[in-house]
Amino acid sequence: MTAHYDQQPVLQARGLVKRYGSVTAIDHADLTLYPGEILAVIGDNGAGKSSLIKALSGALVPDEGEILLDGKPVHFTSPMEARELGIETVYQNLAVSPALNIADNLFLGREIRKPGILGSVFRMLDKKAMEERAQAKMIELGLMTIQNISQAVESLSGGQRQGVAVARSALFGSKVVIMDEPTAALGVKESRRVLNLIKEVRDRGLPIILISHNMPHVFEVADRIHVHRLGKCAATITPDSHTMSEAVAIMTGAMEVDAGTVAA
Repeated sequence: MTAHYDQQPVLQARGLVKRYGSVTAIDHADLTLYPGEILAVIGDNGAGKSSLIKALSGALVPDEGEILLDGKPVHFTSPMEARELGIETVYQNLAVSPALNIADNLFLGREIRKPGILGSVFRMLDKKAMEERAQAKMIELGLMTIQNISQAVESLSGGQRQGVAVARSALFGSKVVIMDEPTAALGVKESRRVLNLIKEVRDRGLPIILISHNMPHVFEVADRIHVHRLGKCAATITPDSHTMSEAVAIMTGAMEVDAGTVAA
């Protein structure tokens, strides 16, 4: 799926502000995510990108500004509210439960109950339905190198665990998937798998916000790159319009450009 820059953005942040006493974590920040794109967010430590992502995923309530989903203002007071509207986040620490199996992890907090009185009154889980849906999603994303859907997550490698977290986001994310440093703790081979998985999710129609410090990964998979500096967007560039060293220079303040979006 290719990005559609002539369409209405899926997700927009306009003039977001978040202050903690005298410290301004988000300073009138803007962000725009279009249908069918991978938007990378890069920035130095302390640039405020984590706070921006928390605002978009419902983990932080901004003091000012607005967030638009499909052009309509939304107000999140918790990550659950963002998830209910189709914004899924894969955090750096994965937030998977190692002792549970793959299917249970995919449906954690959103378990399928058995039909009829068994589910409504006795609250019995429909294990078979969850395993079937989990297996179908893992196969769809090319993740069935994992042989057994009832395998405990603690028996998986780091890359496979990341795959489970991404599959969960793809299963429930109907609008946007946000990925926070998905390859940070992985080796070269496992990082390659996750990058391919990111492209696979995008190609299946879900736009992605990718937060990463890894410039080669960013320049490989991103359609556009949002450079965050001093709490706001310093520039939005593309891998074709700027080099890696120029992106780093904008990020550190060594190079200044128009903060407006570069045409794709």
